[in-house]
Amino acid sequence: MENRVSPLLITILCLGIAALYLPIAVMIGYSFNASALVSVWGGFSTSWYARLLHNDQILDAARLSLQIGVIVSTGSVVLGTLAAIALVRFQRFGGRLLLIGMVNAPLVMPEIITGITQLLLFISMLHLFGWPHRGALTIIIAHIAFCTSYVTITVQSRLQSADRSLEEAAMDLGAGPVGAFIDTTLPLIAPALASSWLLSLTLSLDDLVISSLVSGPGASTLPMVIFSKVKLGVSPDINALATLIICLVGACVIFAGTLMRRAERQRLQDTQLAER
Repeated sequence: MENRVSPLLITILCLGIAALYLPIAVMIGYSFNASALVSVWGGFSTSWYARLLHNDQILDAARLSLQIGVIVSTGSVVLGTLAAIALVRFQRFGGRLLLIGMVNAPLVMPEIITGITQLLLFISMLHLFGWPHRGALTIIIAHIAFCTSYVTITVQSRLQSADRSLEEAAMDLGAGPVGAFIDTTLPLIAPALASSWLLSLTLSLDDLVISSLVSGPGASTLPMVIFSKVKLGVSPDINALATLIICLVGACVIFAGTLMRRAERQRLQDTQLAER
């Protein structure tokens, strides 16, 4: 008996996809609007993209956000991977339950609470030690604090399914524990590391609440600048900026997906050759 998809399910799926992507399509369309009024179509024009390239405030904010995002993603992947290794490979150690709680807490805690607690921490540290002054550094520290949890959960699930016998075989052939992990397990969890890096980058670029609370003078990220402009009304240059961000993120996702697919295909080929 053939299993047929219900037309109702297809309709619900189409409505869900439309609700998600139709506003994006409308925004992209209005980014080419010659009129400054959102409600009036003044013809096709790319003038807002040209004006965006000469907007120093937005360009500086975008540059700062990208710099912070790259640093946060790299730091989060390193710390999150180490935490995942500790949770998977070492079942009994002092403070394991505390580490699990610390990893899961940022996932369920509201951002406003996280931002306020980090702000109070930075203020207390500044009074006691004279460091750190609020700015890009405090944003980086705050972002790493909550992005590490997402990396830990992602890498932990992939590491649990990795075959540890490959590491044992590598150590039997003379490799050390670290070398065996790098040669055998690290390639297996590479897709999880790549997806965690992209996820951390997205979370860092997207964050507004925490960044607004812990930032200082001269450290305005792109979401902060966009929010300050949107409060005065949506303008076509913001639509143009959002369109460029969507294209950039989409290109990165496609590129990362292609690399991970090639790596997985190569891994399957290597496994088949090894079994022969």
